[in-house]
Amino acid sequence: MAQSKAINTNDPKYSKLSIGVCPDQWGVWFPEDEKQMDPRQAWEEMAEAGFEIIETGPFGYFPTDPKELQKWCDEFGMKVVAGTGWGILHKAEAWPETLKTFRAIAETHAAVGAEYIVHLPSLYRDDKTWEWTDDRVLSDDAWKLYVEHANALGQMLLDEYGLKMVLHPHGDSHIETPEEIARIFDATDPKYVNLCLDSGHVVYGGGDPVELIKKYPERITYVHIKAFDEAITKEAHEKDWPFGEAVAKGASVCPPAGLPEMHEFVDALAELDREIYCICEQDCYPCEPSFPKQNAINMREYLASCGLGLK
Repeated sequence: MAQSKAINTNDPKYSKLSIGVCPDQWGVWFPEDEKQMDPRQAWEEMAEAGFEIIETGPFGYFPTDPKELQKWCDEFGMKVVAGTGWGILHKAEAWPETLKTFRAIAETHAAVGAEYIVHLPSLYRDDKTWEWTDDRVLSDDAWKLYVEHANALGQMLLDEYGLKMVLHPHGDSHIETPEEIARIFDATDPKYVNLCLDSGHVVYGGGDPVELIKKYPERITYVHIKAFDEAITKEAHEKDWPFGEAVAKGASVCPPAGLPEMHEFVDALAELDREIYCICEQDCYPCEPSFPKQNAINMREYLASCGLGLK
């Protein structure tokens, strides 16, 4: 049997970090979209690229029936560690639908032994049409509701399904900048709400992922690892591009290009001295079907040179 590449077994310093992958790395943002690869092909290519740990991404892209999902895992030697969901937290009228969505995701993922649910915040500009969908700045009352619902959602997932919720900062969302990230994490309960540290989105929002690790060492329990081009990111904000436009113009890049500098970032994660899944998640939507596999191999092997996993 081939040696696992998920964990760096050669250096104890990095032995608590595991590298994984998600559909985003294969250009997938939506459960269904004509510009995306067939799900079965993407799953098979992820395994061929040397990945064994997977976050399932948009709910409905991969099988939602846990028996079928487990069958795919067994066939290709993959382990599901997390599911992903979008959900509005700052509007009372949206709360029932958010709960319903996350219960469905939780039922599937708890049944296959996942550990985390990644909450993706609703965007104020649609990531496909780029049209405005919400206020850019939340009122104090909306922030209060955001915090209350984040705590409640995290408690439901933990108490009823044994799943740990992590909030994911995101471009064109209400938790994008360092100030917004601080506002939500200073107010939420660490028992129920922790941070999916997405290194690329933090850079896009004007932050420093390494500084965020130092500020919230106890709250960082799960990672999306990717890099963003500094010049394109700067232009995107100067011209107020939608996040989707920035990605389409090449903002999300394969390390060693872009920021953060990955040796420093991986070292900072290792210093937390806890088990952390680090999920490769370069934003590639939309992309040619021939692009993702070799690009992901390049990224995985470069990150191995930084201490994350084995080449």
